Amino acid sequence: HRHPRGSRGRREIFEGAELMNDSDFISTAREVLKCEANSILAAVDRLDANFARAVGEILSHKGKLLVCGVGKSGLVAQKIAATLSSTGTPAVFLHACDAVHGDLGVYEPGDPTILISNSGATVECVRLIPILKKFKSTIIALIGNADSPMGRSSDIVLDASSHGEADPLGIVPTNSTTLAMAIGDALACALMKARKFSKEDFAKFHPAGQLGRNLLLDVSDVMTPAQDCATVSEGDSVRKVVIEMTRKPLGAACAVSPDGKLAGLVTDGDVRRMLQKTFDLDSMKCADIMTKSPVCASAGASLGQAVKLMEARKSKLSVLPVVSAEGVFLGLVRLHDIYQAQ
Repeated sequence: HRHPRGSRGRREIFEGAELMNDSDFISTAREVLKCEANSILAAVDRLDANFARAVGEILSHKGKLLVCGVGKSGLVAQKIAATLSSTGTPAVFLHACDAVHGDLGVYEPGDPTILISNSGATVECVRLIPILKKFKSTIIALIGNADSPMGRSSDIVLDASSHGEADPLGIVPTNSTTLAMAIGDALACALMKARKFSKEDFAKFHPAGQLGRNLLLDVSDVMTPAQDCATVSEGDSVRKVVIEMTRKPLGAACAVSPDGKLAGLVTDGDVRRMLQKTFDLDSMKCADIMTKSPVCASAGASLGQAVKLMEARKSKLSVLPVVSAEGVFLGLVRLHDIYQAQ
């Protein structure tokens, strides 16, 4: 049987890969991570007044910032622009090739530009510099070679030299792109601090995402109110508890005292664990299987705070009773309610 055209080469490559074992793969991965981490650590001491100048230029401009690159640097530029925009610094990604074919219309006089290139000699970016200067744009070069055409022509140079890549051939953008992205993050964080950008500000820019949802919404916005929850008394039989939990399937029943205060919580898991020991649902009482001091949330707590209460523990919770300051039972909030699609 003859191999179809091209398939033999692919099979040989695969068979060659089989010669490596799991420890080889893990070792390679660790070396890459160490190499990229070392590139970032080496850049820490190289940060100088140019970084502060770049932050100052961006802060002082009332308009937007353009972030520009080509290829992998272009992808890094997109990420940096997105991070800046979501943290209080209006930024737009501009592909260097598209710029000279009409997209320069996005510029307003004085809009600063971050140009990203590992070599500092990317032709499309070099050609843009004199054009951008006519827009009175401050050019901030985020480059891996300061002594390069871009380095010599820019107003501010941010040193992103990685001195080699992390891949086995030493040519694939790995160290260089990771370092450029990290410096972009450092810029965004410095600008956040300067603008006193708050969690509330962040939430405004992320109203549809879970991060924004956790910051913007309170437990009271998503909880199931008490009247729609399975509620029982401590002295009720487990049979009645199960019936109530079946009528109102929220994953738990709340034991409520005559004065309306929460006395305990019975979850689906509590019932299953009881059934492993006995099937007599009438002799067992709610008080025998309930948790008497369950973790609770207040109605005014943010969804983010509720998530921490439910997930930042060895045994995660799927449901959380909601009580008032006096301990009165107000309702239930489930992880499903917090993470549901909008």
